Amino acid sequence: MSTQVPIEKIFPKTLSHVEPATVFADEGKQEGVAATPEKLPELLRNRFPYPSKLAFLADLAAVEYAHWSVGQMDEVFSRPSHGAVINPLLQIVPVTYDVSPFFSDREAGVSDRIEPDEEWVLVWKGPETGRFYVEKADEQMLLALKVLSEEQQELQGGQLIIVNQAIDYAARKGIVLKAPYLVSRSLQGFPKGENIPEKYLTASVFTLQWHITNTCDLHCKHCYDRGKRSPLTAEEGLRIIDDFEGFCREKNVRGHICFSGGNPFMSPHFFRLYTAAADKGFAVSILGNPVMEQELQRVIDIRMPEYFQVSLEGLEAHNDVIRGEGYYRSVMDFLDLLREKEVSSAVMLTLTKANIDQVLPLAEVLREKTDHFTFNRLSQVGEGAGLWLPDREAYRRFLESYTVAAAGNPVIGLKDNLINILRESRGIAPFGGCTGFGCGAAFNFVALLPDGEVHACRKFPSLIGNIIESDFLTLYESEEAKRYRNGPEACSECRLRPVCGGCMAAVHGMGLDPFRDRDPFCFIEE
Repeated sequence: MSTQVPIEKIFPKTLSHVEPATVFADEGKQEGVAATPEKLPELLRNRFPYPSKLAFLADLAAVEYAHWSVGQMDEVFSRPSHGAVINPLLQIVPVTYDVSPFFSDREAGVSDRIEPDEEWVLVWKGPETGRFYVEKADEQMLLALKVLSEEQQELQGGQLIIVNQAIDYAARKGIVLKAPYLVSRSLQGFPKGENIPEKYLTASVFTLQWHITNTCDLHCKHCYDRGKRSPLTAEEGLRIIDDFEGFCREKNVRGHICFSGGNPFMSPHFFRLYTAAADKGFAVSILGNPVMEQELQRVIDIRMPEYFQVSLEGLEAHNDVIRGEGYYRSVMDFLDLLREKEVSSAVMLTLTKANIDQVLPLAEVLREKTDHFTFNRLSQVGEGAGLWLPDREAYRRFLESYTVAAAGNPVIGLKDNLINILRESRGIAPFGGCTGFGCGAAFNFVALLPDGEVHACRKFPSLIGNIIESDFLTLYESEEAKRYRNGPEACSECRLRPVCGGCMAAVHGMGLDPFRDRDPFCFIEE
């Protein structure tokens, strides 16, 4: 063969099933077939046609040659500044037999059970690991490659989400190279802490919690804000969605708009804005109160929400004192409706001194009712200033019981940042904390109020500007946003900082300085 590389080096798996002399004995008689490595699959296909038991060897040789070829490439991985591109160290091999198992730990005995299966096998070098991979292409891989290799018409709504999910999936595999996410702690000079996984330093999704109205059909005793804020017009709302799209594009992140209130369904613009957000391809979700079936169905017909979150404040008697008579039953019935409609549901509780002992009993009630249940500590602002939090020791004991219960109840979720102190003490890896990145205020999350005010966190006054007077990119990069993003000075050297930071709303509500003082419930050194 006219190559300086021994054939055995290129095709070790193929030649373990057949002698080279057997394949090349009659090569000179086959017109147009030269003795070069790339021609071996064709020689094998002629020598062992279907239904020969060795018919798979042609495909195996083709994939081995692709594997060897990728190893010879000296391409340098270069990520695009925006969007995504196909990994230049990727080979796509059409096959009649799925020969990918020959390149895995399951190789033993593969040749005895291989069957015809017209597919595509992908061979590539991982941009992060530097390893070589061989896999049969699945639908998401093929969709991502098709979209990135062809000029596609502009996609909208559900189509765009499906395509983005496929590209994200392919990027995690290393088949696709995406532009770096620019919502990153590392890029912002944030302390890295100790032994914090890299995944908790960079966000791929940015959430806009949009309180489109303060109008509400309830009058809860812990409400953060009952102020009469002038709502935006529908046209202003649509411009905000356009601006948010530009911000996400600039930061190379996917956008998530969580519609809330008040009760978002009481805004005359809710369905129009929800539709516009869905058409842009944003993930959409709802934080609100139970609604009638026809209203829920109208939402579903536009786009199935990522989830619909409602609130409960404890067992029935206590809950109805806080949220109004009959509300507990209303929520329970609505959770049944969400399940019937196959909408992912979540229940949030605002934890106080009065209901701390009801959290776990409520979690048991919700075990078969919802998909996710968790809590936030009371922020003592607005009408919540008239309620009380438990003391620190009682709260620590509660967290210990809560984390134990979470191991046995699949609907219990982890949210409060201070849970990471317990996990560290038990030698358990940290979780993402409140927003997946510890305190995500003005990092991977902002709250937009009905009058255009943008706050770092909805649970306490944390104004960073007004979207009517500015834009998301300017507000995000403002000095005020950076102050909230950095959080308390007292936490700056903490080894858990990227997945904690306490709760700035709790700090503020207890009369302390959220830019200076640490969460008064913190027990990290105890």
